Amino acid sequence: MAVLEVEGLTKRYPAFLLDHVNFTLEQGHIMGLIGRNGAGKTTTLKSIFNLVHPDEGSIRMFHLNMPEDEWEIKQRIGFTGGAVDYYRRKKLREIVAVTRRFYDTWDEAEYRRYLSAFSLDEDKTPMQLSEGMKVKFSLTLALSHHADLLILDEPTSGLDPVSRAELLDSFLYLKDQGVSILFSTHITTDLEKCADDITYLASGRQIASKPLAEFLDENSRCGNGGTLEEIMVHYEKESLYEKLAE
Repeated sequence: MAVLEVEGLTKRYPAFLLDHVNFTLEQGHIMGLIGRNGAGKTTTLKSIFNLVHPDEGSIRMFHLNMPEDEWEIKQRIGFTGGAVDYYRRKKLREIVAVTRRFYDTWDEAEYRRYLSAFSLDEDKTPMQLSEGMKVKFSLTLALSHHADLLILDEPTSGLDPVSRAELLDSFLYLKDQGVSILFSTHITTDLEKCADDITYLASGRQIASKPLAEFLDENSRCGNGGTLEEIMVHYEKESLYEKLAE
């Protein structure tokens, strides 16, 4: 079952165009959204959350339309970026006391379970947490209301290798529980360890959206490289040559 359907997503800015992006995320899948800085990843994620209003296209989650069904949709999704940087001096328990009020499906037992699993101390403040623990706290908030879809914007950026590995293990565990994850990153090695599918944006254009194994195989046979990083470097070099030739 599709939990996220993006069709013809287009957003025009004076100096940038996100041009007709299309992809579908299935239940229990992890999709990597890749591209270099400025490729359109964040614009795509903000459009999904209705923080940016697209000029064209449609976004459906759980067969509901954004923005018409925004409240119902947001009860079922969770978001985390690279860090928690709001209420930096408030204790975690105070942040949670506010957050739980927004969700009809908040589950205190589930919250306590993730708090223990991630070894989080409610008496600490975000500014006292390591970068990895900040992401785990953000995930705890997202998962405590039984989110069916997680949207992650560069969640492993700046983390040490051990923290990154722990988070990837958490994502794989959630996938096994039927949670779907859209994972924006430029750290392509992370996706090779956990992603089922890949959507690749370059300069606002969609290069591909397909199963990761298929994407790697096709590009390997074409001589574009064997890893996601090599493939991205190949495409970006081609794009640069095209611009220089204009």
